[in-house]
Amino acid sequence: MQGAARAIDEGMQRAVRRAREAGHTWAEVGQVLGTTRQAAFQRFGRPADSPAGLPPARPALPGAAERGGALFADMAAGRWADVCRDFDEAVASKLDADGVAAMWARLTAMIGRLEERGEPVAYQLQDLTLVDVRLGFEAGERTGRVSYRRDGKVAGLFLLPPGLT
Repeated sequence: MQGAARAIDEGMQRAVRRAREAGHTWAEVGQVLGTTRQAAFQRFGRPADSPAGLPPARPALPGAAERGGALFADMAAGRWADVCRDFDEAVASKLDADGVAAMWARLTAMIGRLEERGEPVAYQLQDLTLVDVRLGFEAGERTGRVSYRRDGKVAGLFLLPPGLT
């Protein structure tokens, strides 16, 4: 399974590199991938593409996209304990399974049931690997975002409204 995931990631890397070499902007790449230009750049940008003075990003935590996708699948299925399983101490001290369930109940009361989930996109931001997942509800969209520390622990969990990604 990891070999297939690696092959898919390498194929995406090649496709993005070809698109950039053909003159497509990061905004165009992001639009095709269903994400922002910043997320596309952070995931696929090369050091030569980095803004002047900024160090190149470290690669995202291996398997983070799959883990983030699974976390939001667990949330949609009501598997609250599974959602909380890898929380680091700081997150666990503020959010437990009952809190996650209450957060999800408030959200679905406002914008309806979850109808679809997009593909998870992982990217590096400083010392964290972030995974964004588009969540399509009956009456609106949110971006599910989970951040992972280098040791794989969840350092943050967010359900962001449109415009905050």
